[in-house]
Amino acid sequence: MAVELQTNATGSTPASRQRAEVIRVAFADAWGSMGASWGVAPAIARVHAYLMSRAAPLTEREVREALGLSHRAASLALDAAVGWGVVEKVPEPRRVGRRGPAGTAYVAVGDHFRWFSRVIAHRKALEGDPIVAVLETTLRDADEAARAHPDDPELGTLRDWLGTFLGFVRLFDRAIGLVPIVEPSELERILGLLAKVPDDTLLRLIRLLGELPDEDVLSLVNGLSRLSPARARRATKLMSGVVRTVGR
Repeated sequence: MAVELQTNATGSTPASRQRAEVIRVAFADAWGSMGASWGVAPAIARVHAYLMSRAAPLTEREVREALGLSHRAASLALDAAVGWGVVEKVPEPRRVGRRGPAGTAYVAVGDHFRWFSRVIAHRKALEGDPIVAVLETTLRDADEAARAHPDDPELGTLRDWLGTFLGFVRLFDRAIGLVPIVEPSELERILGLLAKVPDDTLLRLIRLLGELPDEDVLSLVNGLSRLSPARARRATKLMSGVVRTVGR
């Protein structure tokens, strides 16, 4: 005897929903396992991944039961995910027959570039900025010690190394810090344009920039940054024509 399958408004059956749920939970578990590598607690990463894959507001109870978490663990993970800026609180969707004000539900930030920028900003505040502060303090201590003992070559060498290492860390910290400042739509467009450029083209450009004097590159970048969009478009068209002519 054939079993009659019930369907919901979207046309999915209980069996198909169960299959999808198995995949969602497996994804959440894998995302949670990788969370530690990013400095994110596994429970937070699991909650975030599950809400992303559900793409709908869910209550704490729904998240807790789906992931097999305790009430306390689910509440802490959801609050932390809100703190990271990857999950937002929203009014609980009305249920048929329920009265009174809507409760609290949680939904993952739908714009991936937006939540990614928030994670970068949070990580920079937790890790990047403190590392720079520690290196600055250590460098000052080494400099004072080297000045107090000018005949100690080891102190001088240590001071110089710390100065070089601090410069290296500052470069990356500044680069990472630019990501949260850029509008998510702008970041998406930049990365989308880069995806359209072949790797060998990018490598040739990097090598070319390495051969040019710093002042020439900086002058070009500063000049372009001050142009209006209309003038920048005309300038880039003119530059493209000149480059094609010179390259023949």
